[in-house]
Amino acid sequence: MIYDVAVIGAGVSGAMIASELSHYDMKVALVERCNDVAMGTSKANSAIVHAGFDAIPGTSKAKFNVEGTAMIAATCERLHVPFKPIGSLVIAFTQEEIDTLEELRARGVENGVPGLEILDQAKLRAAEPFINEQALAALYAPSAGIVCPYELTIAAAENAVINGTELLRNFCVDKIEFADGVFTVSAGAQSLQARYIVNAAGVFCDTVAEMIGDTSIPVTPRKGEYMLYDKTVGHLAKHVIFQCPNPMGKGVLVTPTVDGNLLVGPTATDLPHDEKTNVATTAPMLSKVISTAQKSVPCLTTREVITSFAGLRAHLECDDFIIGPSEKNAQFINVAGIESPGLSASPAIAVYVKDLLVEKLDKAKKAAFEPGRKAPVRFRHLSQEERRSLIAKDPAYGRIICRCETVTEGEIRDAILAPAGARDVDGVKRRTRAGMGRCQGGFCGSKVVELLSELCDKELNEITKFGEGSEILYERTK
Repeated sequence: MIYDVAVIGAGVSGAMIASELSHYDMKVALVERCNDVAMGTSKANSAIVHAGFDAIPGTSKAKFNVEGTAMIAATCERLHVPFKPIGSLVIAFTQEEIDTLEELRARGVENGVPGLEILDQAKLRAAEPFINEQALAALYAPSAGIVCPYELTIAAAENAVINGTELLRNFCVDKIEFADGVFTVSAGAQSLQARYIVNAAGVFCDTVAEMIGDTSIPVTPRKGEYMLYDKTVGHLAKHVIFQCPNPMGKGVLVTPTVDGNLLVGPTATDLPHDEKTNVATTAPMLSKVISTAQKSVPCLTTREVITSFAGLRAHLECDDFIIGPSEKNAQFINVAGIESPGLSASPAIAVYVKDLLVEKLDKAKKAAFEPGRKAPVRFRHLSQEERRSLIAKDPAYGRIICRCETVTEGEIRDAILAPAGARDVDGVKRRTRAGMGRCQGGFCGSKVVELLSELCDKELNEITKFGEGSEILYERTK
């Protein structure tokens, strides 16, 4: 079979593009080098829907950010993904930084960002009671918000699979050949053929492009380290709180998450080209995260930190997205350099690439397609009456597996059996939050392994944390 389109990379951009394409009469493959979707930048970022005042007017970042943010609420509603339009604040501590706020507001107005307002010290304190008393003013952007980035990616991938897209996991592309109008994409002994390729490979987008001779998008992997706080301190920030941006990015932020935790970070460290899988956290950078965050919210300590993590974003020298056909081959579409505000921009990027390919392939919309996905059960959010009704239909929803996050066996079974379902422990974690609480899987982890073994028809020692090389159990001792 020859696919119409092969999308390389199942991060938020690739998954959203595959979802959009799946609504049309075309054969689509979504290929991913890892054991699950959302395994790169899309699982380790700030989870912010940016308003769009930071991007330079006239850039792709500015265009797709503002368009994507305007689409995000409807997209999340359609895909049953939680989104909270809580707004953002950029705080200033000096007159010089207040001048920067004015510049950001003017830039935002030019970009088409709605409702921008500079708050004085009194209004800022009213909006954020725990903010540093030395903060003098803030730029308020009401259109900003928060979303779960990996849940959005998973939902988009599910929608794509529901509508006929083939998801190929552990397909690490190592060669691309082109002949007679068709690409042959190889991953070791595996291969597929496609008329068009969408290169949405994140920090590996330059490596993939180089396989067709396109050397125009060298990527610098930029590491960002984060600390995640327990829900007991989630009230310390009501908005996304930024400090004034610097040349390396938007700086260390303090933000609530859609699940009620508090997130601080990231740092920004450029890594060598050969360290595109280096997501190790470091003591100096985590120390920098907390000390910088304390400038915004002084009462933060490390006492309530439940985990730390790092992610890599694909930074390009041009400091902009590159989205469009490669100069080496017009059938090869680059979606490259999708760093911040890539999450915010992803719905608009997906529509743009879809329109491009629909025109090239001359394909019509399917007579029948599913625009969303079935809403996943979230037992912790149900009323007592709803819980009793659910358990009466299926007793598995009455067995609590993760006590920290109140996740049931029924939810874990759903996550494994879903379209584009979980195949490892971290996949269950991202879909259900089992293991994301204070104990970080110390109690529920073994039961998750058992359920994966049962439902995926694998031996216990074949179950991994996040794919090959992360096996949890090795052999029986008794």
